[in-house]
Amino acid sequence: MFVVGGGNSAGQAALHLAGYAGQVTLLVRSRSLAASMSDYLTREIEHAANVHVRYRSEVADGGGDGRLEHLLIRDRTLAGPSLLPAAGLFILIGAEPFTGWLPGAIARDQWGFILTGPDAAPHWPPPRAPFPFETTAPGVFAVGDVRHGSVKRVASAVGEGSIAVRLVHDYLALALQAT
Repeated sequence: MFVVGGGNSAGQAALHLAGYAGQVTLLVRSRSLAASMSDYLTREIEHAANVHVRYRSEVADGGGDGRLEHLLIRDRTLAGPSLLPAAGLFILIGAEPFTGWLPGAIARDQWGFILTGPDAAPHWPPPRAPFPFETTAPGVFAVGDVRHGSVKRVASAVGEGSIAVRLVHDYLALALQAT
């Protein structure tokens, strides 16, 4: 069982899985957990007999016959990767939106996630309320993980995208009526 990540979520997942798996390997890109994980959690991981931490490591590939059977782990300090048997892989690498490139007209929360729909309403120009998934810039929509309050699941993002397409048509119809 492998867990990718160096933050609190990854550490908690590794400890939880250690209660069910014979061995859990935490793959961490950095040289230490100190900067990204709570001290108490780091100590718990160090004392867990069946949790092993591989620092400066990353998943390069994986495979199997109909299910995950092995991972290719690249150790950033060694010359070659290691092929290791694997029954499970959990990726908990955090969520930091890449929204700094957007214009200021599109409001974001304190973490950088885009405000849409009812969350965008306080920043919205009258006379109408924003459509669901519409940002604070009329006619600009955002869906998926980058949106404040999103579920952070692929299926949800796909569903939001299909709804947003319909809402773009509604927006365009309103724009045509106004002219």
